[in-house]
Amino acid sequence: MRTIAIGDIHGCAKAVHALVQAIRPNREDTLVFLGDYIDRGPDSRGTIDYLLTLHRRCRPIFLKGNHEIALDGYLAGVIDSEVWFQLGGRTTLVSYGGRDECIPEHHREFFRNCLPFYENESHLFIHANYDPSLPLAETPDRTLFWEHLHERLPGPHVSKKTVWLGHTPQLSGEVLDRDYLICLDTFCFGTGYLTAIDVDTRETWQVNKQGHLRPRTWGWWWAIRHWWSAKRKSLTE
Repeated sequence: MRTIAIGDIHGCAKAVHALVQAIRPNREDTLVFLGDYIDRGPDSRGTIDYLLTLHRRCRPIFLKGNHEIALDGYLAGVIDSEVWFQLGGRTTLVSYGGRDECIPEHHREFFRNCLPFYENESHLFIHANYDPSLPLAETPDRTLFWEHLHERLPGPHVSKKTVWLGHTPQLSGEVLDRDYLICLDTFCFGTGYLTAIDVDTRETWQVNKQGHLRPRTWGWWWAIRHWWSAKRKSLTE
């Protein structure tokens, strides 16, 4: 049974399809998607259509990102269309045929039902950022969904759990790794990759927006580095 975190998709349907095919999940595996499924990329509707099929293969958990919040606000009439379009929403609307009425109800329900965060015994999963001194349930929405890491890079969480997040794009395509904090937004809709990592083994998969898998040597090197870091820590304790 694996738990795998997956970064920001941003409408890159080919990428998420190829990534899941590479992971080859079974019914016992948990795939935690860190939010931002829509906007900017070419096929937001196709992305949601595909994500809605994953319950047949594995245990998917979908977190809410700021782009889903913006779409909810637009559909509810509390956010102006230009605000959403500045976030890349125009490409999303085009993928649905250019009209609000073309966004089907089961897609709207998907956006409404995304979780604000998820945690297990050893890991925290959020979209954007966190306050290291607060439980996630007490963390302000602006921090959880909107605050970038370049605004505030937090220290280790009080729970001592490893934090997995997205939202802050890593333009290099490489994962931001601070041991206690790991950012998986690796700029898929641009020139980077969609990234998935097994949170326990650190096995890594990366796929570009065309759906081409990145060679896995980088992932193995990252896993070895984590193993050596943990080994050194154990020797000094």
